[in-house]
Amino acid sequence: MNAHQSSWMTEDHVMYRDGVRKFLETEFLPQREHWVEQGYPEKEYWKKAGEMGLLCPDLPVEYGGGGGDFGFDVITYEELMRLCISSFGNGIQSIVAHYILRYGTEEQKLRWLPGMATGEFITSIAMTEPGTGSDLQSIKTSAARDGDEYVLTGSKTFITNGYNANLICVVCKTDPSEGAKGVSLLMCEVDDLNGFSRNKPLKKIGMKGQDTCELFFDECRIPVGNVLGGEEGQGFYQLMAQLPRERLIIAVSAIAAVEAVLEQTIEYTKERKAFNKPLMSFQNTKFKLAEMATEAKISRVFVDHCIEQLMVGNLDNETASMAKWWCSEKQFDTAHQCLQLHGGYGYMMEYPVAHYFTDSRVQMIYGGSNEIMKELISRSL
Repeated sequence: MNAHQSSWMTEDHVMYRDGVRKFLETEFLPQREHWVEQGYPEKEYWKKAGEMGLLCPDLPVEYGGGGGDFGFDVITYEELMRLCISSFGNGIQSIVAHYILRYGTEEQKLRWLPGMATGEFITSIAMTEPGTGSDLQSIKTSAARDGDEYVLTGSKTFITNGYNANLICVVCKTDPSEGAKGVSLLMCEVDDLNGFSRNKPLKKIGMKGQDTCELFFDECRIPVGNVLGGEEGQGFYQLMAQLPRERLIIAVSAIAAVEAVLEQTIEYTKERKAFNKPLMSFQNTKFKLAEMATEAKISRVFVDHCIEQLMVGNLDNETASMAKWWCSEKQFDTAHQCLQLHGGYGYMMEYPVAHYFTDSRVQMIYGGSNEIMKELISRSL
């Protein structure tokens, strides 16, 4: 059940994991319940994470990153899940950073990436709209060209980091007469942006500490130089090409959650007694845990394979989609069964298993619903 044995890990990864674990246990773990209560982490914790090198460890050094590979990014997701902390949306920060690294102009990279690595810029991706989820070609948010500016109008919902974000990657239509070819990504610095507003974090059944928000753009004026890559109409292609990474991040978090909740449940069933015997001594408990441990091992080996493929630039859409749907389903199923083994205590929010259960549900929806994943996989058959 140990992520240290992953095939892609080097000595540097092991040392980095040790530092990340100590940092999260010291700085983030004491805030876990507080963040859940208030619905978001304070911005200062982004700066602390930046100082520790947690935010963009796999960006090149010249842009303020750590110069490492994707494995360093993976370690943070795993360690956050180990501590049952779902409030910190660093996965989005990583995704946006790679949009900018891959497609941004040199000026855009130098302008935004170093601040993202330090936590000065907190980012979000504004894709989903009240009437549009996975169907990105149908978005209504528009950016009309007016001289050296775009006039941005529309609303977005379910936006991770939406409450804290000050640099928002907005998916919008720069040419409403076109479908996919009319979509652009507009980088919006929103701290003093006229016409921009956001609601308080939305109330969710899980991931309660993650600041998921509605965003509103009412004739916001954005410089033309903020269109990602310096050329409009590229947004749909840019999004599609980066989806394997996003979906793998979801799978990584899922398998890490599976391993963590399983480990805690094994400990619980060894200590908890029923009919004067430990729960672990009953055949049903042993068989359930044996099944879950087997599925966790299978999932881990597959995810490690995907991580290696991404590192060398070979992770394709179908395989990433497989990892996303399979691991998110296993995460929900494992949390569900582990909660059952905790009995009534599993339903109490003071036990991490309750958080693992409620947090797991959305993994099957965002990043493209699992139904869409199966549709994408079927196209390659």
